[in-house]
Amino acid sequence: MEQGFKEYSIKRLNSMLEKRKISIEEIANICIKRTEDAEQAKYAWTSFDPEKLRCNARELQRAFEKKEITTAKKLLGIPVGIKDIFNTIDYPTQMGSDIWKDFTPGNDARVVYNIKNSGGLVAGKTDTAEFAVHKLNKTLNPHDEKRTPGTSSSGSAALIALGVLPLTLGTQTAASIMRPASFCGVYGYKPSFGLIPRTGVLKTADTLDTVGFFTYHLEDMEIVFDVLRVKGMNYPISNRLLSDFQMQSKNRSKTWKIGIVKGTPWQDYEDYTKASFLTWAKKLGNNKNIHVEELEFSDTISKAHEIHSNIYNRSLSYYFKDEYKETEMSPIMKEIVGEGMEINKETFLDSLRKQEMIIDEIDEIFNDYDALITPTTAGSAPLREILEKKDSGLIWTMAHIPTVNIPLFSDANGLPFGLTVVAGKYRDLKLFKLLRELEAQGLIPDKANPVI
Repeated sequence: MEQGFKEYSIKRLNSMLEKRKISIEEIANICIKRTEDAEQAKYAWTSFDPEKLRCNARELQRAFEKKEITTAKKLLGIPVGIKDIFNTIDYPTQMGSDIWKDFTPGNDARVVYNIKNSGGLVAGKTDTAEFAVHKLNKTLNPHDEKRTPGTSSSGSAALIALGVLPLTLGTQTAASIMRPASFCGVYGYKPSFGLIPRTGVLKTADTLDTVGFFTYHLEDMEIVFDVLRVKGMNYPISNRLLSDFQMQSKNRSKTWKIGIVKGTPWQDYEDYTKASFLTWAKKLGNNKNIHVEELEFSDTISKAHEIHSNIYNRSLSYYFKDEYKETEMSPIMKEIVGEGMEINKETFLDSLRKQEMIIDEIDEIFNDYDALITPTTAGSAPLREILEKKDSGLIWTMAHIPTVNIPLFSDANGLPFGLTVVAGKYRDLKLFKLLRELEAQGLIPDKANPVI
């Protein structure tokens, strides 16, 4: 257990519980022991109480022994890290802000409730950027402390990379799941917009905010998605499309058509990033069941960064107008909110219309392609004081489509960076099917880039 959850997937732990080869308290102790042993872990937690976790684990174990709860609850006994912008009864919700220090909301976010309802344990709150925006927090990159861990959801990504937890929650409004996942070398997932409920989660931009998660093991991603997503006839569009794919994919063989995306930021990517990606794409194309070809984006999609900035900054200026008056707000957050205040109503509404155009145009692309691939980031993590280069992450956020970071690549110094694979809106299960096939063929790893 010295390596924490690096060898214990959620699926494996569920099986071990079923066979009585491990107890829920022992699972909790893996998290506690790894937190104690991994020096960097303390920087990735904002709230962590080992005794509270043990107590909750014992209570759940008693219910399990009395058969009041079973392993049909897929997250039974799993300790989960909650990004500190989700409301939790168990811990304060401080949102990376001194203004909201020690704030206790008194309730659980809907997704936190779903985790508990499926037998999961809230292990603690993970470190986040101020209001999940941009200010670099105290989290350290597990692979190199001098490098950025990726800001907003970085505490969640780092705890996965360190093997402290098998599952953590994150959010993405630009690239706040993909970048930390890429820089920390873990699996990160941003589902189709709205599939994981946002009730009880900090708002920053209504047409962009998306709840997602990180895992150490590839095989856990679909399990977690199924537990956390909305279901049923109250969600007719996503319910129909997800159900249709389940029906259509049974006993069906096909050739996958995958598009290579370079996109607007490509010219600024590191040479090693381009070389690694294109070499892998060529290897992918050598598979007889996969057809790969390059595609070009329209002018509108190519201007996504400017459009996103207008929507994001104006939205931040609305949601944080009161905090803007406080001296505790960081200079960089004040700058962004101030810029948002200068964006007029007409520009904001025009940018929202252009976001709709991007959604429609990318929907059209998926009439011809099963998935698209591109590097997740411009390269491995830059030094903490250096701003990350642009990447394509916010395009997929604006388009509302499912996005996964695969911990596939590393630079000459062994620092990780990822591959992004995206599918059409509400084609999340199709994306998981593709990932299973790629892993079976040895094209992608079954787990995170290990931290020594």
